[in-house]
Amino acid sequence: MAANAEHDLLIESVATTEDGDHERFTHIVLEGFTPKDGDFVALGNSVVEGMINATPVTALCGKVWVPGRDPQKYPLCPTCREVAVSLGWSLPG
Repeated sequence: MAANAEHDLLIESVATTEDGDHERFTHIVLEGFTPKDGDFVALGNSVVEGMINATPVTALCGKVWVPGRDPQKYPLCPTCREVAVSLGWSLPG
């Protein structure tokens, strides 16, 4: 989970695995946020929901797919990284 001054954000990294992907990446999916004085607000399908129900999720870079693989096996999408850093999020090396 990443945080900034105004909101606690729930993000999860998942790998793209569609047929035809020549480069496979782990993408960052923003699942929702918690306002400073409020309850969690979902922004779309969660990664877990996507895996269980075969429903698509959307990454920060705009990639839409149904998650299904171990994200630790792939490098982080450079576009997702760029978007996350521009939002002030700290990411692991």
